[in-house]
Amino acid sequence: VKWKGKDLFDLVCRTLGLRETWFFGLQYTIKDTVAWLKMDKKVLDHDVPTEEPKTFHFLAKFYPENAEEELVQEITQHLFFLQVKKQILDEKIFCPPEASVLLASYAVQAKYGDYDPNVHKRGFLAQEELLPKRVINLYQMTPEMWEERITAWYAEHRGRARDEAEMEYLKIAQDLEMYGVNYFAIRNKKGTELLLGVDALGLHIYDPDNRLTPKISFPWNEIRNISYSDKEFTIKPLDKKIDVFKFNSSKLRVNKLILQLCIGNHDLFMRRRKADSLEVQQMKAQAREEKARKQMERQCLAREKQMREEAERTRDELERRLMQLKEEATMANEALMRSEETADLLAEKAQITEEEAKLLAQKAAEAEQEMQRIKATAIRTEEEKRLMEQKVLEAEMLALKMAEESERRAKEADQLKQDLQEARESERRAKQKLLEITSKSSYTQSLNSSTTALPTDLPSFNLISESLSFDFKDTDMKRLSMEIEKEKVEYMEKSKHLQEQLNELKTEIEALKLKERETALDILHNENSSRGNSKHNTIKKVS
Repeated sequence: VKWKGKDLFDLVCRTLGLRETWFFGLQYTIKDTVAWLKMDKKVLDHDVPTEEPKTFHFLAKFYPENAEEELVQEITQHLFFLQVKKQILDEKIFCPPEASVLLASYAVQAKYGDYDPNVHKRGFLAQEELLPKRVINLYQMTPEMWEERITAWYAEHRGRARDEAEMEYLKIAQDLEMYGVNYFAIRNKKGTELLLGVDALGLHIYDPDNRLTPKISFPWNEIRNISYSDKEFTIKPLDKKIDVFKFNSSKLRVNKLILQLCIGNHDLFMRRRKADSLEVQQMKAQAREEKARKQMERQCLAREKQMREEAERTRDELERRLMQLKEEATMANEALMRSEETADLLAEKAQITEEEAKLLAQKAAEAEQEMQRIKATAIRTEEEKRLMEQKVLEAEMLALKMAEESERRAKEADQLKQDLQEARESERRAKQKLLEITSKSSYTQSLNSSTTALPTDLPSFNLISESLSFDFKDTDMKRLSMEIEKEKVEYMEKSKHLQEQLNELKTEIEALKLKERETALDILHNENSSRGNSKHNTIKKVS
């Protein structure tokens, strides 16, 4: 009951293992207005709702200028990733369609790891919320078409760990115009309705219908003083020649919240331009060591995975070879059986032919005997002699034919004997080949069975409650501002390739766009893009 805001906040940070506490706060809602828990005030002394349980939201209160340089801990990066992703999907941050697809691909990489076509089959993203509803409704595209485009980019992110994919997501999101901006409805002296935007770079004034392009910007290094009196808020520029900007908010509570955000963002703006504290240096050193350790682990895992894949390929090759040898052995067995059957048939045929030859030889001998008997019988009459001569001639012709047939049968018997010998020789070679194949198969099985499986101090916030003014003084702010702009230009040059990819996707899906469903922010974004305006050069122009 006696706990202050800092006690509850520190408990949450310890539970999460979070050390970069200066970005975060505990948020609650009172009378439709967002408020943040004050660290030095008792929790129950705040205007928190009376119902039980009392709900606070642990959220990022301040955003970094450069996520990659400023967010050190992995848990900090993850919390920012979750919050920014939700804001984009809830359309609190405007995101163009082509960038939405790219961000979705990094979100998929962070959740599912490397793309595997055997695992991540068509429809695996059907239940995922990856794109803002505004983007989905803007095009005549089915969920399958969106999934196809997201998966195409997802496949290109192979090898990125979860923290790397989340950081790439933040690096793209931080260049969106509405990223990290807190908007408040205000009126100027003339009663014109405007929006005040507070972010890591400064204060910006917008038209209510255009949250992308500010009309006026006040970078933190060009602001001398910020104060409020009741509902009136005053911004005094560093250059005294520039008029003081005054506006009115709807509630005193809103002015207090605006001043809180201004103080916190200005403190972080100043801290970025100074040498890192000892605590931050220690965290960065630990983060580098942790990153190096994880890199080594990933390399070891990659090597083990490669070795396992090679072993699996070798096993598959051996199994394939074994199957081939089994097929060859089966074929050799079948050939051997056919050879044996052929040899038996040839032997049987040779025996029959030999018997036929003997029978023919016997008939030829009988015919010869008959011819001799006929010759010995003298036929006295000429007619009988002529008839006998004719019979003798016929007998001689028959004997000649029988002799030729007997000789042909004898040759055929010899040929069959030769074929039988060749068949037996073929049978012998088939048996020898089968023996060789059997020995190879047993060797392969032995080799396969021998393969072994591979082993798979926390700084408090300077919050002002009673004092109504806050002075910022820094003589070198203009020079530092120029350095920041230079860094931004260099960063944009590095993003050239990414921009080309986004333009390519934009051109691809442009034909499917439904112009009548474009929102005011879509139209404004397209106009800014056609003029070549970006978040940073727009702020520079209107500053």
